[in-house]
Amino acid sequence: MSGTAAGTGGTGGGRRTGRPRSAAADRAILHATRAALVDLGWGGLTMGEVAARAGVAKTTVYRRWPTKSELVLDAVAALLDEELELPDLGSLRADVECVVQRFAALIDRPEAKTALMAVVAESTRDAALRQRVRQAIVAPQKRLVVLGRHRALERGELTEGPGDPGATVDLIFDVIAGAVIHRLLVSGEPVDGEWARRFTTVLLDGLVATASPGAGHRPEEHR
Repeated sequence: MSGTAAGTGGTGGGRRTGRPRSAAADRAILHATRAALVDLGWGGLTMGEVAARAGVAKTTVYRRWPTKSELVLDAVAALLDEELELPDLGSLRADVECVVQRFAALIDRPEAKTALMAVVAESTRDAALRQRVRQAIVAPQKRLVVLGRHRALERGELTEGPGDPGATVDLIFDVIAGAVIHRLLVSGEPVDGEWARRFTTVLLDGLVATASPGAGHRPEEHR
């Protein structure tokens, strides 16, 4: 699970006093937040409602997350950390297609969809919240790009280029996450197996290759 729920929730950075935080209470609060988002939406979600559903005092919620935006952000970050994985399917192409569909399935869940749209909108007016989005969601999920790239290098499907590997990881993440989120949340179109296949072809082979004759043919996978 991400360090967001247990580490950066609330004001963060300051020295805590008193009893240690309860991991069970953190999990209950984040779960209650996601459930309340499904039932009530962003506008109906309150800290009091979350506290009641989690079986804790409202002050317990506020000590951990001073604002609704921070609470909802960490609830979504925990969901992604717990459920988004990159299985090794034997080829870079198969790995990418799989993670695209898994990421889309999570983002398309009512609680994640509602939360992301609301938090991103709030973050356009709040630089600190925007930074927390990068820390809580973007940075942890880049681990999947690092893992997939490492596997592809070991299989010989990719070669290490002269550029900065970190910048390459950033770019790959931006392309994948940006395309999936735009497809689902802006265009309102599904991310199914066919779309994931075509997207992966563009990502791996490039626009020039996909526009050439026979571009739809899938090359033999590296095993």
